[in-house]
Amino acid sequence: MPENDQPMWPSSDEDRSSSGARETTPMALPDPPEAAAGSPGVPKVTSSSAPKGSWFAPNVPPEPVPGLNVPAEEPPPPPSPAKQDLADRLGSREPKPQPQPPAAKQPPAAKPADESTQYIRVEQAELAAPPSAAESTQFVEPPEPKPATPSSAAESTQYVEPPEPKPAAPAESTQYIEAKPSGPVPVVPIERHVPPRAEPKPEEPQQQWREELQHWREEQQRREEQLNRTAAPRRDEPEAPLQPWSQRIELREDRTGERPAEPGDRRPALPPEPPRGVVPSASAGSLARPQRIEPDGQRFDAEATVGIERPTQFPGAFQQQPQPRSEPPRNDQPPTEPPSPSAAEAPGEPPKKRRKGKVIALVVVVLLVLAGAGVAAATPKVANRLGLPWAPNAPKGDPPSPSAATRQLQGPVTSGTAPTANGVKAALASAAGSGALGQLTGSVIDPVTGTVLWDRNSSSPVTPASTTKVLTSAAALLSLDHNLRLSTKIVQGADPSTVILVGGGDTTLTNLPLGTDSPLYPGAAHVDDLVAQVKKAAPGVRKVQVDLTLFKGATTAPGWEAGDAPSTYATQMAPVMADGGRINPKDNNSQRTANAGSALAQSIASKLGASAAGQATAPKDAKVVAEVKSAPLTELVSDLMELSDDVLAEAVARQVALAAGEEASYAGGAKATIKVLKDHGFDVSGVALSDGSGISSLNRIPARLLTQLLAAAAAQEGKNPNTAKLRPVLAGLPVAGGSGTLADKRFDTPASQAGRGWVRAKTGTLTGVNTLAGLVLDQDGRVLVFAFMSNGSDTEPGRDAIDALATSLRKCGCA
Repeated sequence: MPENDQPMWPSSDEDRSSSGARETTPMALPDPPEAAAGSPGVPKVTSSSAPKGSWFAPNVPPEPVPGLNVPAEEPPPPPSPAKQDLADRLGSREPKPQPQPPAAKQPPAAKPADESTQYIRVEQAELAAPPSAAESTQFVEPPEPKPATPSSAAESTQYVEPPEPKPAAPAESTQYIEAKPSGPVPVVPIERHVPPRAEPKPEEPQQQWREELQHWREEQQRREEQLNRTAAPRRDEPEAPLQPWSQRIELREDRTGERPAEPGDRRPALPPEPPRGVVPSASAGSLARPQRIEPDGQRFDAEATVGIERPTQFPGAFQQQPQPRSEPPRNDQPPTEPPSPSAAEAPGEPPKKRRKGKVIALVVVVLLVLAGAGVAAATPKVANRLGLPWAPNAPKGDPPSPSAATRQLQGPVTSGTAPTANGVKAALASAAGSGALGQLTGSVIDPVTGTVLWDRNSSSPVTPASTTKVLTSAAALLSLDHNLRLSTKIVQGADPSTVILVGGGDTTLTNLPLGTDSPLYPGAAHVDDLVAQVKKAAPGVRKVQVDLTLFKGATTAPGWEAGDAPSTYATQMAPVMADGGRINPKDNNSQRTANAGSALAQSIASKLGASAAGQATAPKDAKVVAEVKSAPLTELVSDLMELSDDVLAEAVARQVALAAGEEASYAGGAKATIKVLKDHGFDVSGVALSDGSGISSLNRIPARLLTQLLAAAAAQEGKNPNTAKLRPVLAGLPVAGGSGTLADKRFDTPASQAGRGWVRAKTGTLTGVNTLAGLVLDQDGRVLVFAFMSNGSDTEPGRDAIDALATSLRKCGCA
């Protein structure tokens, strides 16, 4: 592009009023230069008659071109004054005569004399499709001009480079005119001859810009007249350096193709050239706007440049603002003004919209938190924990005044008015008459005084069921050291690679790992401890044997049924086993393992990486390689009473037998128990025992013996020599509704709920047998010892009836 070719922005005001008014469309053209002989091309677009100091100065005399700047054979008819065309918009209407320049050389290709041709190179914009007929170069050959001077022969082509148009379809060819002048020349559009359309478009309604254009045109005519009067003196002035920015070209065409010449003195002076880099508006000066010519003859304004910021004003004649074309505002839709930025917002502050979004997000989060808190607070469990007003267990009234607390435990009342037999009889009358109890025997004693307050056939021996454990525990505490610990050993066998597990009567060993206490037998020894000691003292053990010779006789007692061993409460007795023979060491009601002694020996062999080699008798002087001990006897008694553990009770009974010089068997344990109790002053008349647990249905115990043993255990210290030894029996008694065998489905009827927490007793249940023996604190704070034994009753009704009977003592103010 030439150095001073300034691009132009097209205005948005389109004038289509002259598209079909006549067949010729005038357009301003510069004076053609004289061409050299034999040089084809377009005449030089300069003028020799331009006023000095203006934008144009002639380089050579104008070259005469028939139909362009010399009269044609037949001048075209004058244009209709009612229409406006491109020449009107450029400010020139009537040409003035001008000297005839010499004609240019005829182009190479000869054409008929009636056709006016001009070399015009039209290049189709690059399309997405491959080059085709849409990309064409057209040659319009003008008539032979007069010979031009050699200096003008090289300057016969003017470049008019339009901006790159948008791609279009091949059939719709948009043409731009490209000419090459001798020097830098701006973009100048040339309108081609457009045949009249069959149906001319109606004229656009006159708008405000047309009136302004007419006013501007009249002023341009006045300027032309003033410049014509001063043209002669300006020719004498020295020519200024040529830096033309724009040229006016007017081209008139008739049916014959001839163009009338326009004298140079008719060309008006143009406004001063704007500074470099500033692009004037197409509607602000006397320049023609670039036009885009469609194949169907329609014209559209074409952009003169791309990527240059459109100026708002120019110096001189371009200082007026271009009038944008816009539709008049509708009455129902007033124009809206853009909102002005708030004065409260500082330039560095974030927009209000962003702050508003953050505020909304924060509000949503707070609402969600409050909603979650509300839902949680509505939950009864949460409301109860927080003590909210709507909590189900919220107090209905004012809280009571705090009571004075003391750290010193106080025992039962031992002074004051003592309970009477009549009072106890009255309290038990209703509950004792329940038909669900079957054959009821029982006894009630005041342990402080030893007075019998209520008695029903208490000397009659009946099946005691698990209350037999009261006798077994009392005999063990009376005959054995309370700190006795049952020992389990592993000794060296005859073969150095063989060890023997020797049972000492402890059935509370636990298979739980070291560091985990047994929930059933607190303080029990661990099998893993034994194994660890063996690994340290006798590595390389290959065989493990077991010595079960401590216990004698049968593994089950007379009166046991076939399903009693193994079961969920008992198994075959052995002097050593883990977790009482339970498969699950944490579940009291877990199924027991058959032959639990041999099963434990096999487990130890597996942990040592050896094999179980069956039973064997350990030598008396065998080396002990490992040993563990059980919890003290008092804790073993407490465990067997609370859990009603039949296996542990049988193991303790055998310890009583061993202490009494009897063999460690069911029979030996029973015989030793009766002997120990008798030796300590208790009436054992009518007592018959087959085991120490009470599983046997052959056992017989009178209620009187049970109350005597419990009264001795609950008596004041110093009054009974057996009290100190028997006191641990009371610690193992289950609590009604709280622990042991009284925790599940006991004392849960309306008649027995008042006894929950106040009754402590040992249970006994067999088919048709329900027994309960223990103690209770009455309303006066006095301890009452009782034993109720029901035979011939159904299990559940008899159990509920006997619980209600014990609760009656709790309600008693028996003075």
